[in-house]
Amino acid sequence: GGLFALKLHTGEIAWQTPHPGCGDGPGCSPAQSAAVTAIPGVVSSGGLDGHLRAYAAEDDHILWDVDTAKDFKTANGVKAHGGALDGPGAVIVGGTLFVNSGCAFLGAAPGNVLLAFSVDGK
Repeated sequence: GGLFALKLHTGEIAWQTPHPGCGDGPGCSPAQSAAVTAIPGVVSSGGLDGHLRAYAAEDDHILWDVDTAKDFKTANGVKAHGGALDGPGAVIVGGTLFVNSGCAFLGAAPGNVLLAFSVDGK
């Protein structure tokens, strides 16, 4: 797995970065199969390892990395557990990033949580 940035006018690779690795535990996969989400300066990518990472758009360094494959306290008190990030990517609305965590397709880590992240933490 890995992430590639392309120059749209030429199709050339601007930069590429490999998956940072997730060890050899059960369910570990370097696949970054969720659709990417881009805003000015940042590209986010979710992977089957349950990590959502934000990369600097100008180069390949990781700005932020959160492991979503864990238990979460929820607003409504229902037990929630994250898992693999696959298929749709994160959505950004009003300065908040939303992502669903959990995908039981083809042996990926199941889960049932919708997460919201904001710069101010609210």
